[in-house]
Amino acid sequence: MESSERTGLMLRPFHGVRFAIDDLAAVTSPPYDLVSPDELRDLLGRHANNVARLILPGVSHYADARELLVRWLGSGVLTVDSPPGLYVYEQSGAGFLQRGLIGAVGVGTASILPHEDVMPGPVADRLALMRATEANLEPIFLLYEGGGTASRLVDDVATQGFPLLDIRTSDGVRHRLWAVTDPVEIAAVGEDLRDRRALIADGHHRYATYEALRRDHPGPGPWDYGLAFLVDSLAYPPDLKAIHRVIPGLSLEEAAARAKGAWQVHEFSVLEDALAGLATATGPAFVLAGDGPAHLLTDPDPLQVGRAMPAGRSARWRSLDTSILTAFLLPRVWGIEDSEQAVLVVHHDPLAAVRLARQHGGTAVLLNPLLTEDVLAVAAEGERVPRKSTSFGPKPRTGLVMRTFASD
Repeated sequence: MESSERTGLMLRPFHGVRFAIDDLAAVTSPPYDLVSPDELRDLLGRHANNVARLILPGVSHYADARELLVRWLGSGVLTVDSPPGLYVYEQSGAGFLQRGLIGAVGVGTASILPHEDVMPGPVADRLALMRATEANLEPIFLLYEGGGTASRLVDDVATQGFPLLDIRTSDGVRHRLWAVTDPVEIAAVGEDLRDRRALIADGHHRYATYEALRRDHPGPGPWDYGLAFLVDSLAYPPDLKAIHRVIPGLSLEEAAARAKGAWQVHEFSVLEDALAGLATATGPAFVLAGDGPAHLLTDPDPLQVGRAMPAGRSARWRSLDTSILTAFLLPRVWGIEDSEQAVLVVHHDPLAAVRLARQHGGTAVLLNPLLTEDVLAVAAEGERVPRKSTSFGPKPRTGLVMRTFASD
C-alpha cells in the first residue's frame, strides 16, 4: 500500500518486549539523544543489562546491539508479552502527571504531523540500528487533541487496574505501566482515533527512520508500524522547553560586536539578569553568554530580518525565534550555516550550554521556548520549524516496553 493511500491515525496492539529482572529502574534510560557521555558511562555501570547498551552501541557497532538483543531474548532477560495489547503508561513527579497509550502507530499516513526538520546523520544512525536489530527500541512521542474513548480508557485503566510495573527512576519520576488486551476496548480506541491527527512531539529522526525502513520493504509487514507513545494534549498539556545553541570557536566578544549592526544589545554582568530579561521579552530575543559578560539581544532590524527570511514561509513561521536564529542571526550576522558540526545543542539547561561554550572557546545562544500553539499552527499548515526548535516533555522512559519485528 502506498503512503498516499494510508489515511487516519492507527494505533494497533503489539507483543511488548519487556525486561524480566528485579531492578527495572536500573535498566532504563532517557531517550538516546538526551544521554550525555558522562550519563552513558553511569548507565552502563548501573546495570549489565541497561537498555543503553542497545540504543547507543556506538557507530559501526550496530551488529553488536543485534547480538545482545538476541542473547537477552534467548536467556530470559527480555520476555515477550502475550497476547498482544496496547499499554497505558503513566509518568508522575513533583507537580506533573502524564498518561497515554503505547502502541504500534501506522507509518506513512497524513495523520502524523512532523513539525521539525531532521538531519541526515541521526536518521542514518537510527536506521542502521533499526535495520540491524529489526526492532523499535524506544517509542516516539505523539500528541493529539482527544477527549474521547481512548482518553477515558487511559484514565480508567490507570485509576482502577493493577500495573505490570511500578518503579521510580533516579530522577525521582514514578513510572507505571498497564496492558490493555481486551479486543473490544482496543477496537474502541481504534474507532476513536481514526479521524484524528497527531503531532510528533519528540522523535522526528526516529519517525523518519520508520518511513525509510518501510520504503525498504515493498510488501506489508511489521515495518508498516512504529512504536509510539500517544498523549491527549487536552487532558495532559505538555511541557515545552527550549533547546539552546553553542557556537564553537565564535568568541563571545566577537558575537556581541557583530550583532550590534542588527540588534539592540544589552550587556549584563550577571547571567541571571540577562536571562530574566530574556524571559520577559515580547519579541525575538536571545542571550549570548560564555567567557565574559552576558548580552541580551532584542529588537532586531525588521528590514534585515525580512530580507533574510526564505520566500514562501508563513507569517507564523517567520516570527519564530528559532526561524530568526537559523535564517538571520546565524548566517547573516555571523556567517554560520546551521549544521550539527557548526552548531551544537544543549537541551533545557542554560548553565550547561554556557559551560560547553567555555570549553569550546565559543558562544552560547540561549533561547526562550516556543509556544505550543505556534508549533501546532505551523505543523497544521504543513510547515516545519528549524531543527531542534522544541523539547516537549515529559518524554517517555526508554526500556519499559519495546517492540521487535519477529514478535509482532
